[in-house]
Amino acid sequence: MTNKDVLALAKKHGCTMLDLTFVDVPGTLHHTSKPIHELESVLEEGAGFDGSSIRGFQQINESDMLLFPDPNTAMVDPFMEEPTLSMLCDVADPMSKKLYERSPRTIVKKALEYLKKTGFADKAYFGPEAEFFIFDHVSYDSNAGHASYRVDSEEATWNTGLSDCDKNLGYKIRHKEGYFPACPHDKQQDIRAAMVKTMESVGIEIETFHHEVATGGQAEIDMRFDDMAKMADKVMRYKYIVRNVAHRYGKTATFMPKPIFGDNGSGMHTHQSLWKGGKPLFAGSEYAGLSKMALWYMGGILKHAKALLAITNPTTNSYKRLVPGFEAPVNFIYSARNRSAAFRIPMYSNNPKAKRVEFRSPDAACNPYVAFSAMLLAGLDGIKHKIDPGEPTDQNLYELDPKKLAKIPHAPETLADALDALEKDHGFLTEHGVFTQDFLDDFIKVKRDEVSDERKRPTPGEFYKYYDV
Repeated sequence: MTNKDVLALAKKHGCTMLDLTFVDVPGTLHHTSKPIHELESVLEEGAGFDGSSIRGFQQINESDMLLFPDPNTAMVDPFMEEPTLSMLCDVADPMSKKLYERSPRTIVKKALEYLKKTGFADKAYFGPEAEFFIFDHVSYDSNAGHASYRVDSEEATWNTGLSDCDKNLGYKIRHKEGYFPACPHDKQQDIRAAMVKTMESVGIEIETFHHEVATGGQAEIDMRFDDMAKMADKVMRYKYIVRNVAHRYGKTATFMPKPIFGDNGSGMHTHQSLWKGGKPLFAGSEYAGLSKMALWYMGGILKHAKALLAITNPTTNSYKRLVPGFEAPVNFIYSARNRSAAFRIPMYSNNPKAKRVEFRSPDAACNPYVAFSAMLLAGLDGIKHKIDPGEPTDQNLYELDPKKLAKIPHAPETLADALDALEKDHGFLTEHGVFTQDFLDDFIKVKRDEVSDERKRPTPGEFYKYYDV
């Protein structure tokens, strides 16, 4: 779309307001608004904002920054009562007008520029499967003398008595038995359908949606794969739509990786493939119909996986999902069908265009622009150095001899471990200028602070186990 197209779109839908959205370093969507008569000048000159008030951006002595809306992201916001044109924005320096290096959208653009420079490919297609929970109630608190959380769901087995959200008509989903249950066990088909309908109304193509394995309203809606940068934009819109549709239904949605004890957590399995000149490059005659390039790509991600997880799984809660026994992809191996492997090669189709690799470790708490870029750079490092991913592992890992299992590389047990790995292994991110060293240094510092804060806090579980020691 051009600026002229955007102006025509606003006129066609009678928009009276303009909403400018952008993403901070942790991955939170922000917005600022203007009357629609400001649209033309904003498209040409940008809109100013205070960068020092945004996490991961500027210092207070250099706070002025500009937002430049991307015409290709223009949509009519489906939730605003006043007709509102919404656009995702790039962040730029007001003096030079150059894209701001710390902006997540800048990072993803630089990653794709590097991809083309390598000559390996000209397109990176990503297809994330972002899982989430839909709850009827959530409350939480943490202070010097009190810490608690509570989630409630009308379909969960722990909600067995009368409550504000449930008459207790039965049909509860037991732990780990939530995959594809029919109604009335599945009580959220209409909500998911409303989410899908809203997504497709703004140009996000959906392939499938369903209830996921966990109880308590775990859901998955799968977008059709797209160019990596466009897909990062779509993930931000996806999360915005999920939260707002749930809110309209009087419910709440969370992408927190592990909100329920004793049941499966939420991940974001990320399908990836490289193309060149309109042709897929991951199909071949190697294992599971892959090409050597695809194997090297996996080899690069597996080599850098422990460091990558600091970016793709960036919360302390992320590592409460990455534990054995819950289909969690904690083993840094690859397999055609094994879902406890970090990499799975989907076998649903033999069409070369469908051949891809699925990295299963990430979760949707990550910033998609930053995480997709980091995964791509790790994969390209694998292609550049022809990194062998080793032999595939197709047997059931839960039945594997403990001595053999111990030899398999595993995911870091904590965010602190992942940050240690990132500090030691980040050259693949910085050597081509996609990530700056100061960006990574600040990212690690902020995450170290989160780890330190969490270490100091007593938990309800600790009171339960240790109060009477």
